[in-house]
Amino acid sequence: MSPVDDLDTAIDLRFHAARDIIGEAAELARRMQPAPGKPIAELKGRQDYVTEADRAVETFVNKRLSALFPEDAFLGEEHGETSTGLFRWVIDPIDGTSNYARGRNRWCISLGLMYQDTPVAGIINAPSLRECFTARTGKGAFLNGTPIQAAKTDKMEEAMIELGWSPYVPEGWYQQKIQSLLEKGVMPRSLGSGALALADVACGRSDGYHEFVIFLWDVAAALVLLQEAGARVSPFLKMGGLTQRTTILASAPLIAGTLSDVLAVTLD
Repeated sequence: MSPVDDLDTAIDLRFHAARDIIGEAAELARRMQPAPGKPIAELKGRQDYVTEADRAVETFVNKRLSALFPEDAFLGEEHGETSTGLFRWVIDPIDGTSNYARGRNRWCISLGLMYQDTPVAGIINAPSLRECFTARTGKGAFLNGTPIQAAKTDKMEEAMIELGWSPYVPEGWYQQKIQSLLEKGVMPRSLGSGALALADVACGRSDGYHEFVIFLWDVAAALVLLQEAGARVSPFLKMGGLTQRTTILASAPLIAGTLSDVLAVTLD
């Protein structure tokens, strides 16, 4: 068996195991979700929540994956990096925590697998939506097992673009970007989950997603989805995304040049 075959086998073994583990973790999170109402969570900052489920899900996935692949590294939003290795799991245990904490259904568990510093597989499981996005490098992107592709939208006045908000956005940034989109006839959106926003670009529900800065655990799974679905993406990893929060823009391919100019973000 060649080194490439060995690597593909190692990735596939991890991917199939992780998909089952994330399915179990998704059910754990769903059972722990608060009912609709006032947010049940701790505030780390403005609109920056952490719940009991964030910690419980990350711990559950970490323990299960570490038992199967003890040589792998693990990076999580809540517990940081636990070790080093050729393979690294990157998890956001609840992406869209502000939605989750209020009993809304737009949230997910996002798990990316990296080999050295390259994303090679991703799983985004949104149990309340009954949707699971999966992708492996060179093997396509899927939603509930059905292949997906980025939209073929070619006019800005037909485009739907999501713009993410976070406590890291400087004063006036959000309003300026929204105005720039509106002037091009775009329909803007903001729905509260960066991972699902990127997955929407990958499957053609949305034509773009931009966030001022976002962390690796928010995007590690989605980067593989977007690549395999034919979307255009800013060079997140090259711009420092491996170690710090970094700008991201993902776009449907036919409007990518225009959207890049409008939002002043370089694409790969």
